[in-house]
Amino acid sequence: MAASTAAAAARRGALTDQRFSELSPALSPEVVDALDRGGFQRCTPVQAAAIPHLLSHKDVAVDAATGSGKTLAFIVPVVEILRRRSSPPKSHEVLALIISPTRELSSQIFNVAQPFFATLNGVSSMLLVGGLDIKAELKKVEEEGANILVGTPGKLFDIMHTDALEYKNLEILILDEADRLLDMGFQKHINFILSMLPKLRRTGLFSATQTKAVADLSKAGLRNPIRVEVKTEAKSTSKDAGQQELGPSITPLGLRLEYMLCEASKKSSQLVDFLVQNSGKKIMVYFATCACVDYWAVVLPLINSLKGSPIIAYHGKMKQSLREKALASFSALSSGVLVCTDVAARGLDIPSVDLIVQYDPPQDPNVFIHRAGRTARYDQEGDAIVFLLPKEDTYVEFLKLRGVPLTERECPANTDDVVPQIRSAALEDRNVMEKGLRAFVSFVRAYKEHHCSYIFRWKDLEIGKLAMEYGLLQIPSMPEVKHHSLSLEGFISVDDVDITQIKYKDKAREKQRKKALKRKAEEEAQNPKPERKRHPEKPEKPKRKKTGKQRQSIQTKEDLDELAHEYRLLKKLKRGDIDEEEYEKLTGFGDSDGEASDGDGSNLDERKKGNKAQKKPKQRGKCKSGSKKFEGRSKLRSKRR
Repeated sequence: MAASTAAAAARRGALTDQRFSELSPALSPEVVDALDRGGFQRCTPVQAAAIPHLLSHKDVAVDAATGSGKTLAFIVPVVEILRRRSSPPKSHEVLALIISPTRELSSQIFNVAQPFFATLNGVSSMLLVGGLDIKAELKKVEEEGANILVGTPGKLFDIMHTDALEYKNLEILILDEADRLLDMGFQKHINFILSMLPKLRRTGLFSATQTKAVADLSKAGLRNPIRVEVKTEAKSTSKDAGQQELGPSITPLGLRLEYMLCEASKKSSQLVDFLVQNSGKKIMVYFATCACVDYWAVVLPLINSLKGSPIIAYHGKMKQSLREKALASFSALSSGVLVCTDVAARGLDIPSVDLIVQYDPPQDPNVFIHRAGRTARYDQEGDAIVFLLPKEDTYVEFLKLRGVPLTERECPANTDDVVPQIRSAALEDRNVMEKGLRAFVSFVRAYKEHHCSYIFRWKDLEIGKLAMEYGLLQIPSMPEVKHHSLSLEGFISVDDVDITQIKYKDKAREKQRKKALKRKAEEEAQNPKPERKRHPEKPEKPKRKKTGKQRQSIQTKEDLDELAHEYRLLKKLKRGDIDEEEYEKLTGFGDSDGEASDGDGSNLDERKKGNKAQKKPKQRGKCKSGSKKFEGRSKLRSKRR
């Protein structure tokens, strides 16, 4: 794969000295006019590198920072290639196909492209995205046809399974956000779409991050592609240190990246303080889950210092119509806050975003760049900050190794504590309390799924401090807390509060809750839960008869135990701890004659004396050396005494 790097141009600025009107091969006057009307006179590095290659009948694989102008880098060549056709296309003949991973990005591309598509005579375009009735769209395709398709892989996959359109004369295929196309599980759809297209075509693959899957895709879909790689040289913008080189970066040139280390219990207070300090700016705040977005979108407007500030929620579980409305509302604002998940991390070109706050670091480190890239687009400047816990500080070095250098911002010590306000809101409205519990649980479970699990270790989470950050009244009962020794230190419980008595502020919901509680109480009264019956003890199973080997092993063990016992007694005898009479009693040799069972005491004493008299000479006669040692030890003991 050939390589063409526009890093030098990127170091000078977000725009090069290359004008669209001076590109070679030359653009048509109609396209240049459309660019002028949109305010585009000079090219960005990626546009200056990619457009000439595509117009020269070459495939390209573009790796450029988010916000670098990739959309125009493929729209302009698509329009120019179709303008150069000698004859107008048939109504159902597809000449260009632009695929992107999300509805929002596809809609954005389609809208940006309209002024350029309008310069094509006799060429129609169509947007195909999810959320709409497939039968209605298929009917529209069959009746009207289309020459340029812009859409998501799922909807294009459905349309291409029919014979409504013809693809054999396709001129150019564009895959935008290629890494995301594969991450979202569209591999099957992409493979099918590629199989339906002619091999003699031009292909452009555009991505902000190159992965192995993207490299594999470029091998399958591109023929000897030109590699266009745009990197910037990051600089520290710290006022104290001046400008300091931080090394190569894959982030936009005008983007200033920072991180702040703070304890979990202070994190929400730091967020509020940060939003207050930047109240006149347009800010996007990223959270880990949809439940977190729902919670903070309700809580933040209740904080005294943020009352009156426009705060809009945006996440993937919202209905499409609500998402579009939220996006349109935020785009129209000059200042405000959008709290969102990673669904707003890619492709969205929201105008004039000043600041990105990554309250929760993303599960996938590749998404970090895309989140930050919602600001500092084209030749603009912007700031981004990520909040990290003290134990997550190695994430900074990890990002630096990936070409994303960050500078540290000190955590202010004198911020106002907002946790009492959050708890007060939860006590007044059950909706806040329940959303907080759901957000907390969803965050812990999302934390477990981090790709960088060696940095974000969920078993090191300080649950007590985390619960304080969320302003919870109690720590929820969840398996992650029950079955693991997670730290509960730092949690201050709320005394004299019955959680079950907290009411909804919404009277309709509270009425419904009371009805449900009443119905449940009546059902329990009518059908009391039966006491758990104790299972009767199972009768013991008859013991199986032991085999010969089992009996032999048991007997051997008993013999060994008995032998060991006798050996211990013999050692005691030799040490003088016991005398021979006790030794005989303990070993069972004392009444071996069989005569001690029924006789009187006098006869027993006589027999014992007789036995002693008989046994002592035998012992001396049998083992002289042993008796000498025994006698020697006895003498030593008597001397010590």
